[in-house]
Amino acid sequence: MSRSTDPGHFFQTEASLEEAARKSQKAHNSNGNPIVLPSKILAVEPDPLDAGRAYVAESGGTVRRIVLEVYVSSGRVFAGSWDKLIWSWNPENREVLRKYSGHLDFVKAVLYFVPGGSNSELLVSGGADASIFVWDVNSGAKLHVLKGHARGVQALALNYFESDALNGAAIIFSGGSEREVKQWRIDSHSAVELEGSEPILEHETSIYKIRFAGEDMWTASADNTARRLVLERGGWRTDTTLVHPDFVRDVVLDDSGRWVITACRDEEVRVWDVAVYNPFPLVLPRGYANICSIKTGKLHHIFSGHFEEVTGLALLGQTLLSVSIDCTIRQWSLKPKDLQAAVAAAEEAKIGGVKEATPKLKATALITEDEERELAELMEDND
Repeated sequence: MSRSTDPGHFFQTEASLEEAARKSQKAHNSNGNPIVLPSKILAVEPDPLDAGRAYVAESGGTVRRIVLEVYVSSGRVFAGSWDKLIWSWNPENREVLRKYSGHLDFVKAVLYFVPGGSNSELLVSGGADASIFVWDVNSGAKLHVLKGHARGVQALALNYFESDALNGAAIIFSGGSEREVKQWRIDSHSAVELEGSEPILEHETSIYKIRFAGEDMWTASADNTARRLVLERGGWRTDTTLVHPDFVRDVVLDDSGRWVITACRDEEVRVWDVAVYNPFPLVLPRGYANICSIKTGKLHHIFSGHFEEVTGLALLGQTLLSVSIDCTIRQWSLKPKDLQAAVAAAEEAKIGGVKEATPKLKATALITEDEERELAELMEDND
């Protein structure tokens, strides 16, 4: 018996056919100068050593380096995989350096760091098995196993601000397929949940991404929000909430601190103005909020081009990369003039669309004046 994967050979509802037609039409757009790859793109990370390069992970099992400018680099690339391994490569000659084995399910997050005041290199991984492993990068030895999440771990982030003050220990935040964000104190000799910390419960459900910008933490969640969390005396609390129409898969902050960019399952990349205006600047101790601060959190622009879920974002200077399961990498400029031009073009297109959607129609009568007069006379006779 022959088999087929062609969607046209299967029963489809009218709604699914309309959606397929919409995506097919949108797929031909060239917004963001798309780079097309062979398979769905699941994640993107900037090269920490080269400002003009980034790495993307594909569902087909390939990690590629994308070069926007020419730089010389060295180091290693790490990637978690569905085969339950963490792979390490030399990016220059593509040689596989090591495979780290230990997870019982696919690996969804990896984080590399060097503890302060130490020569050791550590790798932290989170998996669908709800475990967090700490590895010695050079020997491949599994140093610690952390348990605490009830479901899969899919986000790891290093809190640089807190880690600097802890004599070589790093503070790692983790989130996953539940609403909790946990905090861990990790170094070469020990790995434990941060003393005195409580699970952070600001989201309603799964957390896809955690990123730090100075003292602030940004999170992206399946509860359709991206949030900025600040550390107050009572713990981490939501300071700004950016509401979306669907799951938020990633969030990044530009170097100026003004723009936050989010990736959404609705195919769009959004730019938000999160500048903090303080008309009465005060120097306050850590943990105290200035009630005079005004936080905007206003949607500034939408970059539209992807025709499937946007899965990741990376900033290379003032160039934003977005990746999607539509197999494309798209590039968007955040340079002031370019962003201003993009906003103006979107407004012009929006106005044009409204005019087309709501044409001015000439009113027409359903009956003539003579017929209307005759009908009135008949009604009077009936009275």
